Amino acid sequence: QVQLVESGGGLVQAGGSLRLSCAASGSIFRFNAMGWYRQAPGKQRESVALITSGGSTKYADSVKGRFTISRDNAKNTVYLQMNSRKPEDKAVYYCAATSRVIITTRPEDYDYWGQGTQVTVSS
Repeated sequence: QVQLVESGGGLVQAGGSLRLSCAASGSIFRFNAMGWYRQAPGKQRESVALITSGGSTKYADSVKGRFTISRDNAKNTVYLQMNSRKPEDKAVYYCAATSRVIITTRPEDYDYWGQGTQVTVSS
């Protein structure tokens, strides 16, 4: 059974940095892509960033230049480095993984999800 466990959430001041981690049970090579999503109260879950098994990355326009997704295959872990945080970045952040051949940013195309970690930004 696949388990994804996020960590690293918390309170950070606007302009500050935070790194989220997503540890998978077992090798992450089995996933064609892993991604980070976020959901703010009253809003739909949205894609933040994804990384493919080949290392290609894709970012939401709202985080380009501020967030970086990376992976450590030896540790079966994916990271999200968040810099220059803004108040609108406040949300619950989820890690997700997919084994599907066609990679999209749609949440419904990801079969495995973590429990989420809360990120709060103070102004």
